[in-house]
Amino acid sequence: MLALKKYFVITICLYLIMPLHGRDAKRFFPQEELITIGTFYYPEHWPESQWDRDFKNMADMGFEYVHMAEFAWAFMEPSEGQFDFAWLDRAVELAGKHGLKVMLCTPTAATPVWMGIKYPEIYLVDANYRRMEHGTRQMSSLSSPVYQRLSYRIIAEMAKRYGNNPNVWGWQLDNEPEAKADYSPAAQEGFRRWLENRYKTIDALNRAWGTAFWSIVYSDFDQIRIHNTTTVGWWGNNPHALLDFKRFSADTQADFLDQQAEILREHISQRQFITTNYAGVHNHADPRRTENLDFPAFTSYPNSGTPNLGEQGFRRGDPDNLMQNNDYYRPIAGVTGVLEIQPGQVLWGSVNPLLQPGVVRMWLWHNFAAGCRLASSYRYRQILYGVEQYVSGMKLTDGITSSQGGMEYEQFIREIKELRKRYKPDSEMPRELAARRTAILWSHDNLWDHQRQSQSQQWDLWSHVLKYYRILKSMGAPVDYISEEDDFTAYPFLIVPAYQAVDEALVKMWNDYASQGGHLLITCRTGCKTRNGHFWEGPWAQPVTGLIGADITGYDMLLPNGSGEVTMEEKTYSWNNWADLLERHDDTQVLTTYSNQFYFGKAAVVARRQGSGSVTYIGVDTDDAQLERRVLQNIFQQRNVRTENFPLGVYVYWRDGFWIAVNYSSNSYMLKIPDSATILFGRRNLAPAGVTVWTQ
Repeated sequence: MLALKKYFVITICLYLIMPLHGRDAKRFFPQEELITIGTFYYPEHWPESQWDRDFKNMADMGFEYVHMAEFAWAFMEPSEGQFDFAWLDRAVELAGKHGLKVMLCTPTAATPVWMGIKYPEIYLVDANYRRMEHGTRQMSSLSSPVYQRLSYRIIAEMAKRYGNNPNVWGWQLDNEPEAKADYSPAAQEGFRRWLENRYKTIDALNRAWGTAFWSIVYSDFDQIRIHNTTTVGWWGNNPHALLDFKRFSADTQADFLDQQAEILREHISQRQFITTNYAGVHNHADPRRTENLDFPAFTSYPNSGTPNLGEQGFRRGDPDNLMQNNDYYRPIAGVTGVLEIQPGQVLWGSVNPLLQPGVVRMWLWHNFAAGCRLASSYRYRQILYGVEQYVSGMKLTDGITSSQGGMEYEQFIREIKELRKRYKPDSEMPRELAARRTAILWSHDNLWDHQRQSQSQQWDLWSHVLKYYRILKSMGAPVDYISEEDDFTAYPFLIVPAYQAVDEALVKMWNDYASQGGHLLITCRTGCKTRNGHFWEGPWAQPVTGLIGADITGYDMLLPNGSGEVTMEEKTYSWNNWADLLERHDDTQVLTTYSNQFYFGKAAVVARRQGSGSVTYIGVDTDDAQLERRVLQNIFQQRNVRTENFPLGVYVYWRDGFWIAVNYSSNSYMLKIPDSATILFGRRNLAPAGVTVWTQ
């Protein structure tokens, strides 16, 4: 049975009074080391006669740890209940011989062939009710009791064998965990029990799901099957049932990780950490649903040939992916790391171009600047066979010659070692940066609710949030993605983007935050639903109207080529994605009005004082973000907070006493570095794919 951790009051209370999971993740990473650098290696892919050479070469390149065993289940348990760890023992010992720490991985993402033959029920079932088959990874049903039993057994065997091995530094669980939709019999039963735990009575479920509509009323939990848009059709599925299925899938995935961690901790040393490599913010796996990780880490492949920032931008990659991952995962436990980042070309892009020289080093410096405490690359050697032949490695196909990415890793490692010599433990964030600290409130439940009923093909919550995030980064603001359980008052500024599903307790938290001096910015589509996705029986967005100081009298969307207009400070801006029509209250200031359409003159952006803080509501969503930028600039300026104006693609950070700038754009940028500063690497004139590091 799933441990429905999120919904137990005792768990929430413990979460509020202790650090995440009650663990201090920072103890695994001494501050003076700044960042620990490693690489992925698969000894089972290579003749054992080459292992010693490869580990020696890793150490000679400057790597400090090696990651192994994530897809090696068939080698560790070649037949059911028959274990062979001798080969892995030798690999771990050889790595230690060359001074490399070892990160081991539980192998649950890729099951051995014997398992599916004997226990076909271990495979998940897709939306067409087709059972998956052996031959790839992550095709197992996380709800399957058989798959769980066999997974937990191999994990226990690994833990007992390596839990006190002095060479083993930490553990990664699974690989790129996903909250996949699973329609298998085990998932169907698991979903019913999850619902029963959540709602207790079938009447409560019927009310929450609104089953009176279209006569889909249930009289017993055992009547429920997972709602399936493929078989019923998009129009025919209940949005509240689909939201709960998303929640169930995320809880199932989180519970699977937590169970793995519990088994490991029965046997491993306290000096060994436990993490996993989430596949990025856009993945539906929710790291805040887990309790037993020491910290979350992530995968980031910035370049897959997509157009970006100028003619040659496709060779430099997408900075948003890397930046968002850092600012999303780091605040959860105060520590994060990038466990997979490409050292060269990949194979899954629409095209997979050669990277511009210097780009891999820039990505590594960017990860360091954004807060990563460890970084590793998939992978050390380019494989000669299999699905991912074309994915580059640190070494070329001869296993000896360093690739361009491998050489850039070596350069980065040398530079970090030089930086360690200059580290000063008493460094504090400069005041001008601390004054700009901004949080973005994020919820996967909110994302799932938007995706079901977006109301316009132009509306995309990711794009909406990214717009504000990019503006903040261009202003030089440190940004954290936070949850409702975090301390809002740690941030002078809080952005709540399109947060549809609320309750009165959450709105009170926003109210208290502003009353105590925080500056709250809320955007369109906030507060119009209950937590179960129902509209309020009352005025539109009833819980937030008092907070924002305006009634929302309607909302509009235009055709893709439509051009709505709003005016602010005698300047006109265009929109066509979304528009909330606002009727201000007496204590509210109108900042922006609609200047065409039949609701000409209606308010689009309003603001009011709240206690010693402020509340601003942006009811319109534009494409070019210039209106939103101007509103944010005004909020900072009115609080006497100085901001920057970096061009898109140029990012400047402060970390541990060092300033770091990187440039994804196609133009050089002259950094404003004081004459008294010491430039450690790079130049004031920051070239495309360039890095500059300085102290002041």
